Amino acid sequence: MASSVTSVFIVVLYEFMVCDSEVIIIVAVQNMIVIDHILCTTITAIEFSERLSYFGIATSLIIYLTKVIHEDLKSAAKSVNYWAGVTTLIPFFGGFIADAYLGRFSTVLVSSIIYLLGLILLSMSWFVPSLKPCDTHPCLEPRKIHEVVFFLAIYMISIGTGGHKPSLESFGADQFDDDHTEERKQKMSYFNWWNFGLCCGLLLGVTVVVYVQDHVSWGVADIVLMAVMGTSLVIFIIGRPFYRYRRPTGSPLTPMLQVLVAAIGKRKLPYPSDPAQLYEISQSEKVHGRLLCHTNKLKFLDKAAIISTENSAEKQNPWTLATVTKVEEMKLVLNIIPIWLATLPFGMCVAQASTFFIKQGVSMNRSIANGFEIPPASIYSLAAIGMIISVTFYEKILVPVMRRTTGNERGINILQRIGIGMLFLIGTMVAAALVEKKRLGIVEKDPLKSSHSMSVFWLAPQFVIIGFGDGFTLVGLQEYFYDQVPDSMRSLGIAFYLGVIGAGNFLSSLLITAIDHITEKRGKSWFGKDLNSSRLDKFYWLLACMAAANLCVYVFLARRYSYKNVQKVAVVDCYEGEEEKGGSLA
Repeated sequence: MASSVTSVFIVVLYEFMVCDSEVIIIVAVQNMIVIDHILCTTITAIEFSERLSYFGIATSLIIYLTKVIHEDLKSAAKSVNYWAGVTTLIPFFGGFIADAYLGRFSTVLVSSIIYLLGLILLSMSWFVPSLKPCDTHPCLEPRKIHEVVFFLAIYMISIGTGGHKPSLESFGADQFDDDHTEERKQKMSYFNWWNFGLCCGLLLGVTVVVYVQDHVSWGVADIVLMAVMGTSLVIFIIGRPFYRYRRPTGSPLTPMLQVLVAAIGKRKLPYPSDPAQLYEISQSEKVHGRLLCHTNKLKFLDKAAIISTENSAEKQNPWTLATVTKVEEMKLVLNIIPIWLATLPFGMCVAQASTFFIKQGVSMNRSIANGFEIPPASIYSLAAIGMIISVTFYEKILVPVMRRTTGNERGINILQRIGIGMLFLIGTMVAAALVEKKRLGIVEKDPLKSSHSMSVFWLAPQFVIIGFGDGFTLVGLQEYFYDQVPDSMRSLGIAFYLGVIGAGNFLSSLLITAIDHITEKRGKSWFGKDLNSSRLDKFYWLLACMAAANLCVYVFLARRYSYKNVQKVAVVDCYEGEEEKGGSLA
């Protein structure tokens, strides 16, 4: 971002979602110095529209597949899980491209255009006569061409999300300077308020957009999403002169491979008695990123930084000698893998909210005052409300109190925050199992009325609890994976967070398939053709037990985790005891 602006007048830049709880209007006049960081106005706008589109599609997808495409419950749930899985795993590729080659701004721009093209194709599948599901109403069997175009459109949206999600969030965080104390604190708040804005998009997506889908037309809803996405893309482009940019530094995998090759090549060399003898460049020589302090874990990799000869040729060859910072960056990546694996059961449980939870709402009484009927997917808005309450509570009450109590600028450390959310997730699965057991009891007593006499608001506890827990776990995962990866891999870091949800969806599908196969052999499958012939309560109890067992593993790993430790002064050895207790200083 330019440090000054001459002969420029900006009328208004309005920040509707505040980073660090403040609204800033910047009026620049001749010879005025621009503020060192901007508060992501246009970045937030495009994220809002993308989440509006994503949740408007995702929360109703299982309904569309069962009502329009006519898939059975089991197949529809698998289709949703596969789509959600692809959508949240493609960001690994998008994040890599952003960090290594295109840069975050260009990746967001290209992926947003692909996303918009997917929404256009989705709209065409309802308004182009030859692409419509049917010419008759009701539609008993949709045209194959409609199915092809529909799935092509939603997977184009997946590809767009794959570049958009990891790049945009990290691009927003890039607007804050890690080496500036106040900006570093503001970045901690940024992830909270980013998710606050995200939830606003989610709320509109699962209420207004879903209402249009249910009471007007799926096609009209698609046009609304297309218009909002197109408008926000224009706003994002307009903000281009005011952003901070970080240049792509090439493949982040190459330095890690160099460390591994150098460590293997020097495997027989003895460790130096003083870690300060390991090779490191000075801060002034560091072109990209920051210098990291030496740690005593994974010491085998330290051999890559042993200076075996005074020959200057060795120092010029990164395949034979690595800096301490590069070695520590390799350690960071290896350290996050166990944490990532330990969060996968969380992703499996979250996958149920957009599939079986929504389908439960379809079978229940959704009528409220004056005969108005809530669209099934709109019940998901309770999760957004729970998350908004959670994020606000965390930012405005918990963090200030814990900062005064512990002296830690984060309040509680990132992994503690994630673990608290996992506790709420167990409560979600228990609540879901109890409610489903009650619903099946009503169906058994009166098969004709089924569970339509049971209010949909019986589902409120499980949605509110999972939303409140997401305010801890999801936001914590975003901050953790952005903060704890090497500076050159921050888009990939956000992709790791999204990968938790994506892999969780795939694992959920595999679990459904395995349980269906096992229980069918024993007499009756837990997953029948519809909800009333299924035993989702048992499935939810199983997930609750898995989540509880996994939490024990997670706590074990979290207690032994070493956070990123950034050098603040000249090259010195920084021991683990000097690391920030409870969080990275980055």
